Amino acid sequence: MASQRPPNAAAAAEPKIELYVKSSDDGEKVGANPFSQRLFMLLIAKGCDMTLNTVDTKRAAEYLKDLAPGTQLPFLVYNSEVKTDVNKIEEFLEETLKPPRYPSMTPKYKESNTTGNDVFHKFSTYIKNQSPEHEDHLEKSFLRSLLMLDRYLKTPLPHELAKDPKITVSQRKFLDGDNLTLPDCNLLPKLYIINTVCKHYRNFEIPKELQGLSRYLCHAGEVKAFVYTCPDPKEIIDFYRGVVKPMKK
Repeated sequence: MASQRPPNAAAAAEPKIELYVKSSDDGEKVGANPFSQRLFMLLIAKGCDMTLNTVDTKRAAEYLKDLAPGTQLPFLVYNSEVKTDVNKIEEFLEETLKPPRYPSMTPKYKESNTTGNDVFHKFSTYIKNQSPEHEDHLEKSFLRSLLMLDRYLKTPLPHELAKDPKITVSQRKFLDGDNLTLPDCNLLPKLYIINTVCKHYRNFEIPKELQGLSRYLCHAGEVKAFVYTCPDPKEIIDFYRGVVKPMKK
């Protein structure tokens, strides 16, 4: 098991937070798991002091059994108390690490929570397909999900319209505005996997013509909470090698 602290973490270790995630094959780096990155992103964006523990599950079974019996990675230890289930951990952190010390990451608009929810499902169905006769239909279904996400990102939100009633295309950086929120921590790791896997195995990338989505990914690439937490693309490619099946002739 390897431990590391993110750069620029606060000096004071209050509260004591440890995030446990599955390691890469070398047992050191972060493995390819969007749920792990989601929590890692949240903690970095909160700006709290924390320790990341990458766990080689092939070698640390007994250690995990003693620390958190029956618990799946990722999980959190908060002041010695084990927290499980990604959704519950996210809720706990948002309720506990709150203003004024930590930024709130709850979105203003409920639509931001659900937009893009079906993208990863459509991608998974598309990338696992082995039947040439289904390829076109599944690719179009996947693209439609991306188009719906793009449409939301280009649609001005109420606070933008209040500022400029004539605006027709949103210029916000993220799903809910110009600041990273919880839905971004959920969606961005999945989009990173999608682009990495599709480019390698299908010679396909998220179309640049989807200007709202392209702008969104561009801004994400400028944010430490996203860039610092991304696994090595090779980890994703290796993980999906057993998922992506060759097309039947």
